[in-house]
Amino acid sequence: MGRANDSSLVGFILLGFSDHPHLEPVLFVVVLLFYLLTLVGNFIIIIISYLDPLLHTPMYFFLRNLSFLDLCFTTSLAPQTLVNLRGPEKTISYGGCVVQLYTSLALGSTECILLAVMAFDRYVAVCKPLHYVVIMNTRLCQQLASISWMSGLFNSLIHATFTLQLPLCGNHRLNHFICEVPALLKLACVDTTINELVLFVISALFLLILPTLILISYGFITQAVLRIKSVEARYKAYSTCSSHLIVVIIFYGTIIYMYLQPSGSYSQDQGKFISLFYTMVTPTLNPIIYTLRNRDVKKAVKKLLSGKLCSL
Repeated sequence: MGRANDSSLVGFILLGFSDHPHLEPVLFVVVLLFYLLTLVGNFIIIIISYLDPLLHTPMYFFLRNLSFLDLCFTTSLAPQTLVNLRGPEKTISYGGCVVQLYTSLALGSTECILLAVMAFDRYVAVCKPLHYVVIMNTRLCQQLASISWMSGLFNSLIHATFTLQLPLCGNHRLNHFICEVPALLKLACVDTTINELVLFVISALFLLILPTLILISYGFITQAVLRIKSVEARYKAYSTCSSHLIVVIIFYGTIIYMYLQPSGSYSQDQGKFISLFYTMVTPTLNPIIYTLRNRDVKKAVKKLLSGKLCSL
């Protein structure tokens, strides 16, 4: 058991970017900036989608869930990262590492499923517009959101529990800036082939099957959009769907690169920068992408800033 060694007592030393001390002040500013932008951007999305009656639709219900996910995901990682980048003390308690591992895994897995659910919502809206309200009713939306959250939690329980069961034999120098499964596996003093296989198989289910379903949905969506004669209707369908597709490509692209490559196919430094991108940068990009490419959201933001936005 992993708790049988002194890592459960002294916690972990997060080496992070200590090999590049000249980068740490720059990374501190970058992480802080993106964290603040994530907080502001996603809070705005949550507020306007709740207060503006025009945004009380399934699409913005799921977008509100996505924004809340990004807020929680970044908050589970950014404060600890900022503390470790600021000074020489780069430690995290064993309990803190456990909480961070379970939380970030659950939220990240939930986002994988939620993005697929949002693709299904766009498919119904574009391909079956006359039945959209009937199909995407409030009950179904709540059920799909609940399935996303529960599936993410279940995936986290499997990954984190398997990883934390490994004996570390006193190893507590984690070559990462967060508690992440691939980095923790490298500390184990036993063969981790089974763990790596479980990680790969479950990751493949999330990172291959779900993107495939999303791409199939967008294949049908593209065909339907090309058949739309109204230029305005075509533009609206294009803007909302392209925003979601950009978010999908950015999110899945970095996660697939991180989790579906053979162990040792990239350097640890490279892995850390990849992790930095999808943990700090991606949650910031989501509200920006949806705001810049969606006229309804831009109108709601303007009403919010002018004080004219209120709920029914």
